[in-house]
Amino acid sequence: MIVIHSLAGGGAERVAADLGAFWVVRGYRVTVVTQEGADTDAYPLHESVTRHVLGTAGASASRVGGALANLRRVWRLRKLIRRERPSIVLGMMTTSSILAIIAARGQPCKVIATEHTHPPSQSLPDIWQRLRRWAYPQAATVVALTSGTAKWLEDNVPGSRLAVIPNAVRWPLQRAEPVVEPPPRRGRFRLLAVGRLHPHKGFGVLIRAFEMIAPYFPNWDLVILGEGPLRDALQAQIDDAELSERITLVGRIGNVSDWYMQSDLYVLSSQFEGLSNTLIEAMASGLAPVAFDCDTGPREIIRNGIDGVLVRPVQDHEALAAHLSDMMAHPERREGYARRAVDVRDRFSMARVMALWEQLFVGR
Repeated sequence: MIVIHSLAGGGAERVAADLGAFWVVRGYRVTVVTQEGADTDAYPLHESVTRHVLGTAGASASRVGGALANLRRVWRLRKLIRRERPSIVLGMMTTSSILAIIAARGQPCKVIATEHTHPPSQSLPDIWQRLRRWAYPQAATVVALTSGTAKWLEDNVPGSRLAVIPNAVRWPLQRAEPVVEPPPRRGRFRLLAVGRLHPHKGFGVLIRAFEMIAPYFPNWDLVILGEGPLRDALQAQIDDAELSERITLVGRIGNVSDWYMQSDLYVLSSQFEGLSNTLIEAMASGLAPVAFDCDTGPREIIRNGIDGVLVRPVQDHEALAAHLSDMMAHPERREGYARRAVDVRDRFSMARVMALWEQLFVGR
């Protein structure tokens, strides 16, 4: 049983759908439990996966209301666990993991919790942080995407039994709606970034860096794929820099693979990352990457100086501009890194990652 808030767009949501499909094909009986209904889904479930909707989504107006809502979530989930009798309950992300641990107390099932973001980057209410410290040591295993996150959990949530399992790369990448075709390049070069338009993604820093080097590379454009609350602010920044002809905010699309294949360099400007799915996808598509060396994520994907570039200090637009300009000016280096970048197809393959999950299921 996989427990997650919804299947709306996001890395953990995609992983939940992938895990369910992989396991049901291999003979497991798989149930996915969400709070939100299918109307918010961005990722379809395999036809043999059973779906249960708790119908408990929605923000609460008060602390008391929130507590009552969570009690209702636990009660409905516990009722479902007792009825379905799963051998394993997998919580996806912090709050779902905590709810699953509470709901499964006293039941003959193994509970596995997962962290899909690096905890210091979360704006998690204090009550959930306290609940995490109480709940995670009761789980059979807590799975982190990176060794950096595992180290944080070891230091801050003592007693947790930890494992590191990265996300697998889907290859070939799948297409979905909405489809937006990349415009013809007509001899121009494309620097690509993908992610939610959120402060943690550092797109404001990226725009400043591109503004510094744009006059020296007049045949390069920057394209940012994704949607989010900073769209208006980022567009204003682009307009103020008079770069609206060369920096484009495309929005959310379902055919990201086409944009990877028709770009020349990938940039990850994040201040925080768990394990970046977009970085793995870009490298699998044959793009050389330049990424900030934030606390977790990029350094566990990029082999610095072999298949990409790690940039420090993090969130320093001048450092990012220097490394981007170096890669933009040296096509032979980009091509060499790109040839080696596709190794992520093997390093993060579905077969390798699922073998780690299988070992976890039978070993603990």
